Amino acid sequence: MSVPQVPRCLLPLGCCVAFPLAAQTPPVFIDLASDTARQVVVDREPGQYLGHPTTVLLEDGRTILAVYPKGHGGGAIVMKRSSDGGRTWGERLPVPASWATSKEVPTIYRVVDRGGVRRLLLFSGLYPMRMARSDDDGRSWSELEPIGDFGGIVAMASLERLADGSHMALFHDDGRFIRGEGEAGRFFVYKTLSQDGGLTWSAPEVIASLADADLCEPGLVRSPDGSQIAVLLRENARRHESFVIFSDDEGRSWSEPRELPPTLTGDRHVAGYAPDGRLFITFRDQGADSPTKGDWVGWVGRYQDLVQGRPGQYRVRLMDNRHAWDAAYPGLELLPDGTFVTTTYGYWTEGEQPYIVSVRFRMEELDQLAEGRSCDSSRSTRAEQFPPRVALVTSFRLATLELPLGAPRTGYEVRGRARRAPDDGSHGGGPSSAGRRPDPRPTGGGGLRMPFSFGPP
Repeated sequence: MSVPQVPRCLLPLGCCVAFPLAAQTPPVFIDLASDTARQVVVDREPGQYLGHPTTVLLEDGRTILAVYPKGHGGGAIVMKRSSDGGRTWGERLPVPASWATSKEVPTIYRVVDRGGVRRLLLFSGLYPMRMARSDDDGRSWSELEPIGDFGGIVAMASLERLADGSHMALFHDDGRFIRGEGEAGRFFVYKTLSQDGGLTWSAPEVIASLADADLCEPGLVRSPDGSQIAVLLRENARRHESFVIFSDDEGRSWSEPRELPPTLTGDRHVAGYAPDGRLFITFRDQGADSPTKGDWVGWVGRYQDLVQGRPGQYRVRLMDNRHAWDAAYPGLELLPDGTFVTTTYGYWTEGEQPYIVSVRFRMEELDQLAEGRSCDSSRSTRAEQFPPRVALVTSFRLATLELPLGAPRTGYEVRGRARRAPDDGSHGGGPSSAGRRPDPRPTGGGGLRMPFSFGPP
């Protein structure tokens, strides 16, 4: 059998190649922002900033707990419970006194140890990283206590049970909090392990970092067969798209970070599978040229789209944020009937402080909207073409770039790096900005653009 030759070329280190998306179908854009029937207010307090929730669904398939701070990142932790799958929410629950001292975004997770004992864990970051636990499904809680002589930002951004029954939790730091001293610098993504169902945690180990990208807020999702772990990463310097890394050995080793398609560029990715096997990822949109930049959005596709760098099937705007960027650190739960309940904060009403809202939908409803069936003016759809894919060429001196079979040989462009200033909003406990968007203009030379074509194989 003859093997077709793949067109290739050599490029200098540090260049980028812009690939046209003509060969790929752009995702359908679905706008749910005006569909108020899907929205449930979880909590709202006049004059009070409520932000950054995470949620956990208990085994009864109905009870959802939500935790969030009174403030941007830091602030007293609030907890609420829904007993009907997020349709209604009770009053704020009593919590231990130490929860009022939280310095950072709280996160909540269910863990099950090797003996089948179930616990709920709540983490609060910066230094020292602290944890509270509940052994009775959230009816009572311990005080926040340090888990070690280390700290970090958005702790824990992800937590996953591994094949051997241990647990792996992920977070990041920029040098300020990992040892409780230091200055902001290079970003590192860390893992820490628990062998006893979350009671104790190991010293952190670095799993990802890049010199020219600020990788953070790791969002973990397993492949459908469970054999591979993918972690989506925010790029906080706004020089690149978001990134992804992969592990085929339960987190012991990781691939080099690579950029995702622009359709997944954003912050605080949280992923879950629909009953039909499709993946829904919700996050804060930070695509440089996205028409919904700064809004709360979702992405629908397959796990293999992450692996192969494809743009996905749908882009969904869940709600319209009235601030340039401050919104959408979401929780995401799948109910037994196939309904997704995703919950986050944002500036949903002009002139008011952020508050907490849930949006609910089923994947079949998105399919109907995409096809134009059962669709009214509040559920509009339109095709959306995102910017060309920019793939970073990484090699020691020269890189061999292989063109996908069947793709055209012309219409490409070599680009130098175009750098955008990072947003000046806090990310991990600091004060928020006045809502300015990052400056999209290049800095440091403006960048090189040079057209090229692939030669014969």
